[in-house]
Amino acid sequence: MTPVNCFVPYPKAALASAPSGPLSGLRFAVKDIFDVAGYPTGCGNPHMLALSGIKTASANSVTLLAHAGASFVGKTHTDELAFSMNGKNAHFGTPRNGGAAQRIPGGSSSGSASAVSNRLADIALGTDTGGSVRAPASHCGLIGLRPTHGRVSLQGAMDLAPDFDTCGWFARDIDSFARAGAVLLGTDTCALPDGPEVLVAADVLDLLEPRVQTVFAQTLQRLALVLGTPKPVHAATPSFDALYWAFRHIQGYQAWQCHGERIVRHGLQLGHGVHERFAWSATISAQQMEQHAAVRDRFCADFTALLGSNKVLVLPTMPDIAPLLTEEETALEDYRNQAIRLLCLAGLSGCPQISLPLMTLGGAPLGFSIIGPHGSDQALIRLAAKLL
Repeated sequence: MTPVNCFVPYPKAALASAPSGPLSGLRFAVKDIFDVAGYPTGCGNPHMLALSGIKTASANSVTLLAHAGASFVGKTHTDELAFSMNGKNAHFGTPRNGGAAQRIPGGSSSGSASAVSNRLADIALGTDTGGSVRAPASHCGLIGLRPTHGRVSLQGAMDLAPDFDTCGWFARDIDSFARAGAVLLGTDTCALPDGPEVLVAADVLDLLEPRVQTVFAQTLQRLALVLGTPKPVHAATPSFDALYWAFRHIQGYQAWQCHGERIVRHGLQLGHGVHERFAWSATISAQQMEQHAAVRDRFCADFTALLGSNKVLVLPTMPDIAPLLTEEETALEDYRNQAIRLLCLAGLSGCPQISLPLMTLGGAPLGFSIIGPHGSDQALIRLAAKLL
C-alpha cells in the first residue's frame, strides 16, 4: 500500500490541550503553514523550513482548538507556499488520498485532507485561497469549508494572497465538523432561514462534462425533499473568463508581494508548477492588479445581490473526480485551470462555501457544494447536516 505521508516528520513537541471542552475526544492536525509552539513552520519548502526556527507561540486557530479540548497529533504536508492545487510536493512527496488511493489528494491542504481521510485525525486545519480546502475535500470524500473571508483568524499563518486567504478545516462526519465550527466561527451575522431558496448555477454546469452534469442532476433529485427544485441562475458576471483572469492576477500579484523578495534573495528552489506560477506572478503590475480588482468588485456586488440574505447556490465543488497520480503535469495544470472557474465564485465574492461528500463517479469521491451569503457559515453547516 502507498505510504500515507500526511504528517511532516518533525521531532514531537508537546502541545497542551484543555483536559475537557467541546472538542474533547477529537484529534486534530495542522497544515504546516500555521505556527505551532515547539515546531518550525516549513510551508512545504526546504528553504522556508531552514529559515523558520522553532516557533514559541501557536496560531490563533490552533490555540482555539487545543483550548477546546482537542488533542494535537501533528503538522501536515502542504504544497509549496500553498500555491498549488494538486497535492504533489516536489520535495516531500504526495500524501495519500484516503478516498481514492490512486488519485491525487488535491492541495494545497493535502496533508490535512490525507490525515482525516485516512483516519489519522478527526479534524484538520487547512487554508483556502483558491480552493485549497474545497479541492482536497472533494477529492478525498470529506466535509470542508471555505469560510466567509476574514471570519476565522489567520494570525500566525503564512500569507499567500490576503484578499483571498481563509482558514478552513476538514472532518469525516458532520458532528465533528460542526463542533469545530462552533469553536472557530462564533455566531453568524446573516440569519439565513432554515429553508433557504436554492439556486443552481446553470452557467457552471455548462462548463462540465456530461457525466458530471448527470451525477449532479441525480444528486439534486435525491436531495429534493430538503432542497426542493433549485432555480437556474447565471452566476458569473461578466463571464467565467473575466473572473478567471481577475482571480489569477489578484492572487498572483499578492503572492509575489508576500514572497517574491524572499524567493529572489534566498534562491528558493520551487517545484514544477509552483515555480512557473511565481515567475508569472512577478510580471503582474500594480495597474493590472487594479484593473482586475475592479472586475472582482463588480462581480462581488452582483453575486452578493444574487444571494441576498435568504438564498444559497448549489454546484459541484470540482469539475471532476481527482486526476490519477500518473497524469502528466500539463494535464494537472489544465485541470487546475478548469477548477478555478468553479472555485473563484466564492473566492472573489468572499462568500462561504461548504463541500460535502455526496457524489461519486467511478468509485471516486466528488464534492457537492453550497455557497451562502456572507456570514452564513453556521447556517450552511446546519443545512449540510440535513443532507448528509
